[in-house]
Amino acid sequence: MNRSIAVAVSGGVDSMVAAHLLKQETPEVFAIHFRTGFETEPSDRILRRIQSIGEQLGIPVHLIDLSADFKRQVVDYFATTYLSGETPNPCVVCNPLIKFGALLRVSEGLGADVLATGHYARVRMDYSSGRYRLFKGLDSRKDQSYFLARLTQTQLARACFPLGALTKTAVKEIAAREGLNPTNAEESQDVCFIKAGSYRQLVASLTGRTPAPGLIETTAGKVLGRHQGLHAFTIGQRRGINCPATEPYYVVRLDTERNRLVVGHRSDLLASECRVVRINWVAPPPAAALQVRTRVRYRTPEASCTLTPMEDETAQVQFEAPQAAVTPGQAAVFYDGDEVLGGGFISLSCANSKSSLSDAR
Repeated sequence: MNRSIAVAVSGGVDSMVAAHLLKQETPEVFAIHFRTGFETEPSDRILRRIQSIGEQLGIPVHLIDLSADFKRQVVDYFATTYLSGETPNPCVVCNPLIKFGALLRVSEGLGADVLATGHYARVRMDYSSGRYRLFKGLDSRKDQSYFLARLTQTQLARACFPLGALTKTAVKEIAAREGLNPTNAEESQDVCFIKAGSYRQLVASLTGRTPAPGLIETTAGKVLGRHQGLHAFTIGQRRGINCPATEPYYVVRLDTERNRLVVGHRSDLLASECRVVRINWVAPPPAAALQVRTRVRYRTPEASCTLTPMEDETAQVQFEAPQAAVTPGQAAVFYDGDEVLGGGFISLSCANSKSSLSDAR
């Protein structure tokens, strides 16, 4: 019996090829495009783009308005997280709450059994354990498993990633061979809802809070200058500090209690450990400490570490070698080889710890 599959399409080459591949396997395929409410193009142009997708693929396309959900669950989270002194990761939040949350529910209402996306990742059922397992995409340069680490077992059971075993080059070749012309030529960005201006302006407009200027000081407490608002900075940032020195300064900590921007040199960015909270375990939760590899940002390599589970979906991560710019609010995702074990968020408490500095020098 064929499954009915909904494919989330943006108009980019990845989602269009994903839909094309699925159509070759089953006739029960339709596309679904959701509006975030933060699009800058006119509604009539969006409709024309969606119509073009359907015509090229030969399948129906449904246009869904998820702007209220997207604003509440992703954009508001983005703004309030910055104001709390952390750095948000909207894609990690969007996937379980919007794509495999609200959009999955809509697609089910339209008759779909499965929701497919153009992510470069793989999911498979482990019949011996009864659990779904999540793996990296085979193209290491495009692997997006990091952004999917918070999907639950229920969501993974309804997820399909047709591009998981393909490279980006192969996807482009398929599109060219089949005459698929993306209606959205740009690659999707981490912060898809910021089209103009800056995230600083967006945070200010969403919260109605005027950024409060404050002091810039070194890790030793020496005052160097003034900043125009902590929400304009993130750990590891170099630009915008504007405090000349023989060795560049980087943001080391956002001191929200005193409204101070704490800066230091590159060595001050290194951390030997961090705490990860609100962990979603894709694999069974470990009962004891284990050796894993942890990615603390999407575009940084995984680091060997010891993961020690604690109570309430929390774990302590001890790195074998100190890591740079371990940033509160960012996702930490645990891997065993190509398999995703789970992922949570780096706790703000690790930003205030000085314990790693002696190890870094």
